[in-house]
Formats: sequence, structure tokens, C-alpha cells
Amino acid sequence: MIPKAIFQLVQCPTCGANQLYITEKEGLKGLYCQACTNLYPFEAGYLDLMPRGPAFAYQSKYVLEEEDLAAELDYRALAPPLLAAGVRNNALRRLMNFQPGDLVLDNGCGNGRFAAWNAAAVALMVGSDPASLFADAALEQVALAKADARTLPFRPASFDKAFSLDVLEHFPRDVLERYLQETARVLRPGGRMLIFSNTRERSPLQPLIDLSRKASRFLVRAGVYDFERETRRKADHLKALATWEEVLEVMAQAGLKPVKVVFWNSLFTTFVEHLVMKLGEVVFGRSPKRTPEVGPTSAAQAPPEKHLCKELRARQRLRQQITKRSLTYFALLAITSLMELDLWLFGWLRCGSYFLVVEKL
Repeated sequence: MIPKAIFQLVQCPTCGANQLYITEKEGLKGLYCQACTNLYPFEAGYLDLMPRGPAFAYQSKYVLEEEDLAAELDYRALAPPLLAAGVRNNALRRLMNFQPGDLVLDNGCGNGRFAAWNAAAVALMVGSDPASLFADAALEQVALAKADARTLPFRPASFDKAFSLDVLEHFPRDVLERYLQETARVLRPGGRMLIFSNTRERSPLQPLIDLSRKASRFLVRAGVYDFERETRRKADHLKALATWEEVLEVMAQAGLKPVKVVFWNSLFTTFVEHLVMKLGEVVFGRSPKRTPEVGPTSAAQAPPEKHLCKELRARQRLRQQITKRSLTYFALLAITSLMELDLWLFGWLRCGSYFLVVEKL
């Protein structure tokens, strides 16, 4: 979705000029900057507002490997906000208290699921990410921009609120600092931002949490399931902010004042993710039964589902069963509530994972 309202917020990501005009040039329709003569084209459902010129030294793996990750991430279809994503989304809504008149930025939106889930609650929801792996629902409901967070293509003080979920842990320190400074720049004074990320600190409940991990390692050794896909997904997690003190330091440098923090000690969450969900994956992710071959077939002719990993098969099959009145939905909702107990019971215990609300000074 490219709503007219977003044009009032946009500035040139290359030179910072405010006057951009809708035009068509060399067969491409987009926003044209008279100052630096760059054209930022309208793509299918989003604006390409990446800065032109030399590339930054650091590039996310989602940018470098976008084509390869497109199939593996299963990003286009959205299920309702459940399980760990449901916990994040509930915390986001609770801590941000979205209002109908809010202009909101999801900075590093990924496929745009959190932006899409909350778009109806605000006046304008904008999602920004350097990779264009956007979900279909996000393309329809969110004002999406393909953009680099180090040079956000938005004017100063454009947004009332912003959020950043599962982003900071991917960046080296210098990129992380620039990301926060740019997000603060586009927030109005007094505007608030929610950050969910994690440091390297261990939970005080770690001995109890590790019981679930030990049980899951036993099942991995037994060949019941594996965490190979999860390991690949987290391979670029740098956690440049190792301690909570470092988190507070970079917030202060960016002109962001901490307002509230809730820690996520994952006692129940680890039990769900390492045992309940993985065992469910075994059940729902079984390969399709073989059918007698009528004639010679090629790999290209084989049913696509046979080539999906177990986790993706389980996710897709579950998604097909989830409606707001289905038993599957209520079962997953109950499990989500169990995971949320980690926030309600232990949110005051300092650990690595945190929800942090900050306010622009």
C-alpha cells in the first residue's frame, strides 16, 4: 500500500531534501528528487527509498541473501498473532497504547507482520526495512518503504510512536547507534518507542530454564527433531550490547529516556518452544505419504510440499487450520497465555531479553 499520507513524511534518503515529486522517468513511476536527481520508484505495494550511491560496509544477511531466504522464511502468509509472536504483539499493544490519530513507524519491520496486525489501530502505520520480503497482508495494509535505517527517508519529528522488535541484536555497535539516532530524529519530542531485543545476560531463573533445554537436547540426540533451521535463523545475532548498562548508555547517546522495562525470563516460553512446539512440529510436519508413481517424474514435477522442511510444513498446515473459532486457535491462544506468564510473574527480574519503552527528550 502506498497511501498519499506517506508523501508528506518522506525526504530524500540520499541528500536529505524535502521536495520530492511524483513523476515518471524512463518508464519508471516514483518520487523524484530535484536536488540530487535520483528517482525512487513505486514497486508493487511499497516505495523503494534506499539511498543511492556507495553501499554501507555492513549489510544485513536479509539483504545479502534476500533471494535465498525468500523460500526458507515462508514470509508471505500471516497467521494470527500467537505463541512468541503473540506475546510480543500483546506487549507492544499494551506498552505503546496506540491511539486512532497516531503516526507509527515499525523500523526494521521484516515481513511487516507486527505493523499489519496493528495498522487498524492507528492513523498511519509505516513499515521500513532494507529487504523487501513483505507479507501479502502488509503490502495491503501498511505503508511500506524499502529503506536503510541509517538514513531513514522521513522528515524530522514525523512520527508519534515507533517500535523495533528483534532488530538491535543483529547490528554491530556503530550501526546500532546510528539506527537509534535516526529513529530518534524522526520521532516528535515526547514521542515513544518500544524496543524488544536481548543482551548476553543470563536469567536468575536459568537453572530452571535449562531443564527444558536439556530435555530438548535429549530428544535431538534421539533424532526426534532438530534446531537446524532455528540455528541458521540466529546465525547473524551479534548482541553487540552485552549488558543492560550498555543498553542504557546507547539510549542516552541517542537522546532517548527509558520510561518502562519488562524483562522476558523465558521459563514457560522455553518449555513451549523447546518441547511443546517441537513435538507439535513432529506431528504436523510429517512428510506426505508416498503415492504410487504412474510414470516417470522429475523433481520439478513433484508436489512442492515434499521439498519443505518439517518446520515449514508444520507451520503451513497449522495456519490452514487456524480460524477464530477453531479448536487449534483456542489451543494456541492458551499456550500463548502460558508464555505470557513469564512477563507477568517475572518481568521485574533482570535478564537478557527485554521490552524497553523510551521517550524522545
